[in-house]
Amino acid sequence: MFTKRQGIFVWVKNIKNGRKLRRFGHIITMSKKQRYVLLYVNQEDTEDKLQQLQKLPFVIKAEPSYKPFIRTEFENEKAKEIKEEESKYGF
Repeated sequence: MFTKRQGIFVWVKNIKNGRKLRRFGHIITMSKKQRYVLLYVNQEDTEDKLQQLQKLPFVIKAEPSYKPFIRTEFENEKAKEIKEEESKYGF
């Protein structure tokens, strides 16, 4: 239903050149101070886009975002310990 997307951080020599990156994906943000561009691309095209971006003369570095691979479901450790203690005593 939804296509899986992944971000790519691209550091550029000049932020004006960042506008040329529109053809590679959707530009989410451009930082003038830190000179980087955040692009979103389809997850299956990420490796191809990274190789293409690194070949451009105005790109310093391009690296993928690892956000889709990070676990975002957290459980409180104390709550886990309380559940274990309650199960021991039959509560």
